[in-house]
Amino acid sequence: MAAHLKKRVYEEFSKVSQQVSLEEVPAAAKKLRLTKPSKSAALHIDLCKATSPTDALQYLLHFARKPVEAESVEGVVRILLEHYYKESDNSVRLKIASLLGLLSKTQGFTPDCIVDDAINTLNNEKSHQVLAQLLGTLLIIGTQLPDKIAVIQRLIDVACKHLSSTYFGVRNKCLQLLGCLGTVDKPLSKETDAGPGAQTSHVRDVQSVISDYFQDQDPRVRTAAIKAMLQLHERGMKIQQTIYNQACKLLSDDYEQVRSAAVQMVWVLSQLYPESIVPIPSSNEEIRLVDDSFGKICHMVSDGSWVVRVQAAKLLGSMHQVSPHFLEQTLDKKLMSDLRRKRTAHERAKELYASGEFSSGRRWADDAPKEKVDTSGVNLIDSGACGAFVHGLEDEMYEVRISAVEALCSLAQSSPSFAEKCLDFLVDMFNDEIEEVRLQSIHVLRQISTHITLREDQLDTVLAVLEDSSRDIREALHELLCYTNVSTKDCIQLALLELLKNLTKYPTDRNSVWNPILILDIHVSVEMLVFLTWVCSDIAVLVLVFNAAKSCPTMPALFSDHTFRHYAYLRDSLSHLVPHLRLPGRKQTASSGLEASGVGSGSLESAQNFLQDSLIRVSALQNLETPGAQDLLEFTIRDLLRLGELQTELAGSADFCATYLHCQLLLTKALQEKLWTMAVPLCLKQNAKVSTAARQILDETYKLEFLYSGLETQQIATIHNVRLQAKALQLILMARSKRGVDRVLAVCEKFLQDVESFQRLFVTELPHFQDSFVEKLLELMPRLTACKPLDLVKILQTTLRQSRFIHLKLPEQIHRASATIIEPTGESDNPLKFTSGLVVALDIDATLEHVQDPQTTVKVQVLYPDGQSHIIHPKPGDFRTPGPGRVRLITQVYLSHSAWTEACQVEVRLLLAYSSSSSKQSASKPAWNESMDGLPTSESCIEGTIHLSKPVKVFIMPKPARR
Repeated sequence: MAAHLKKRVYEEFSKVSQQVSLEEVPAAAKKLRLTKPSKSAALHIDLCKATSPTDALQYLLHFARKPVEAESVEGVVRILLEHYYKESDNSVRLKIASLLGLLSKTQGFTPDCIVDDAINTLNNEKSHQVLAQLLGTLLIIGTQLPDKIAVIQRLIDVACKHLSSTYFGVRNKCLQLLGCLGTVDKPLSKETDAGPGAQTSHVRDVQSVISDYFQDQDPRVRTAAIKAMLQLHERGMKIQQTIYNQACKLLSDDYEQVRSAAVQMVWVLSQLYPESIVPIPSSNEEIRLVDDSFGKICHMVSDGSWVVRVQAAKLLGSMHQVSPHFLEQTLDKKLMSDLRRKRTAHERAKELYASGEFSSGRRWADDAPKEKVDTSGVNLIDSGACGAFVHGLEDEMYEVRISAVEALCSLAQSSPSFAEKCLDFLVDMFNDEIEEVRLQSIHVLRQISTHITLREDQLDTVLAVLEDSSRDIREALHELLCYTNVSTKDCIQLALLELLKNLTKYPTDRNSVWNPILILDIHVSVEMLVFLTWVCSDIAVLVLVFNAAKSCPTMPALFSDHTFRHYAYLRDSLSHLVPHLRLPGRKQTASSGLEASGVGSGSLESAQNFLQDSLIRVSALQNLETPGAQDLLEFTIRDLLRLGELQTELAGSADFCATYLHCQLLLTKALQEKLWTMAVPLCLKQNAKVSTAARQILDETYKLEFLYSGLETQQIATIHNVRLQAKALQLILMARSKRGVDRVLAVCEKFLQDVESFQRLFVTELPHFQDSFVEKLLELMPRLTACKPLDLVKILQTTLRQSRFIHLKLPEQIHRASATIIEPTGESDNPLKFTSGLVVALDIDATLEHVQDPQTTVKVQVLYPDGQSHIIHPKPGDFRTPGPGRVRLITQVYLSHSAWTEACQVEVRLLLAYSSSSSKQSASKPAWNESMDGLPTSESCIEGTIHLSKPVKVFIMPKPARR
């Protein structure tokens, strides 16, 4: 009783104390607000504490590692400038000038308020290094203010004023500033125009000022001048043709950097003025500018610097407007006669008449026109440019050889006649000592395969590469043989025999060898086909026979009944290898009516029509709760999945549509469960079922977003709408289960953040979401942010039921990312034995299709029988690119475990890691830590993983260690 009375007294005392405290608080009292400490004040205190330049430099270096908010930048700049004027040490002033440039790049800060102060620092600066750094800061400020014409003009005037500096670094920065900020149409003022020598009194433009420094005494300044001119070109300003002669003279400069920039300058002018006529030095002849520049760049393929040679060879590949006879001259070291100026017989007779000499008749035909060209004839192309590609292909540096091979490929693709002439040279590169050169030569020959036909001697050289120990080279050659034309039928049989030998020597090549065998098999003789049946497996023989029957209509009449049964099975299981055949007297089997409608016949157009018709039928549904709507969805999903199996070109689009419709079907079924009208304890089974459906919908939306490429913004927004519906369903279930108010409140806040994020990311796509779930949420957003969690849940439940089904609009092409593990096959019963506690290496060989950024997203998962799971990150060097859209992963995985009593299987599969917040993080990245760009992505950035391949089971046996 006493305890109860004491409790009553305590409660009454608490109420009175609360009332008193409320009465004592004035009505106009302000709330306390936590503020961050001022960056400028902290920096000022640190710099004031510095007792020496070394201390000040350390404080500045420490400050540079910390990000600065946009609202604090101006105050920090004022503190830095104040200390700059007080500081006498050059290194400290240099660091301050560098920090001013970094601060100017801060997102959300407009640096026009510090332009005057930055320019004023130049007036009294005596150090050349600090002056150059200050000009670099002005360049950064100018690039941040492209629309401020007055500021840009002031910066250009400052650059022209300091062009007369004796220090090369200052002149370099001035030229760089003119190239990045100067305009061609606006001339420079008389007072600010400066040349390398003295002031001039006439008005000139930016190009003429920059070109004056092509002859500067310092090679670094000459290089900077050329790069500034190239910067003008990159900004869309047309360079004057008068610069061509100056650029050509710089091709013979003593310094490598100057020649490299000059080569680029000559190439740019050849693209701007290809048909202009330029005179040939020391003659009266004229030539097209593109031909003249082609000859000069060809000459640079023999330059003393391998860097210049690589650049020249690469640029030659992009000069498609050059005349054919100039192009062909690059394959012959001897100068062709039609590239010299030949004097006519009339000109030679006139020369003899002028000299007083006439034909005496003593020598036979001494007055006849001679075909042999006089050594004084004028060269239309520099003799050093003859055989430019021959020199490039024989260069001692493999980088030059690779560049020459790529340039030959680019030119041969646009000129079939040139492709035939360079075929011998490319085939010879198959014997290069460097593997990378051999591999690139094979890829190049594959790209120009439509223009060439291999002779038998050339085919011998190509097939010899099948003995190469490199798997990448052998597989590239297998792909080349799929597309190459050969001259005779014997060549086809020779290629087949060599491929079969390759299959015997390297059994692991069987997956890549079968494609060329199937293609070549169409053209072989019956005797060769009989021979193949002796060396191949039964299924392989049938695949060969069915592929040959596609182009030979008389073969199906010879098939027996069991062959027809095998065809039906193989057509269903190996549809990518077995073609569709019209078999006489046989009824075409069809699944889901697809092949009966012509989809399975290989007709891409009919398959596309079937896909569109399926989507049109579904789009007619306004409400998925109407009778028969769910059955139509299920049938459509089944047909689309089957369509993807039969028509590989549409597999991505069909699977994408089927997955999206499956999400809608799961959502509709979940909203029709009995749990929405009953108490939670009475329907625990339905609650778990709906929870599983919501989790499955979320997983499917991540697959839709990250497993498919080629999606447009509208499709991604539609996926996010479905994801919001799944998250709303999870939130409703969590609130019904009463797992704690705090947890529900946190989930509600996260859900509202997702809705706001949707509005921010897809604001342009909102008109396509009329009457949708997300549109209704955005309309109710003010109410949702103010209501209680339970009210929010009720609104979400009502909105989910009333929202309209969003119809899917497909882009032109969708590809589904996939992976196939080639090795290990999982067929071996012999376990990998190793001592427990140690490791055993498992070779992984997989093919990736349409995977974006595989080096950072593809992982290898190893699942042990006891439930342990290890995720391995392959090295970037383990990924190879054999063709467009295809990536090959060849790596090793190290397995380890404690001792087992018997062998068990571990599962190996490939995963695709994803992060839906990676784009947001990259957008808000500060301008400071620029050196952190090359570091790998941290594990915290990975939000989840998606199964990319089917699992492969491998037997392993960890044995106990011997004692």
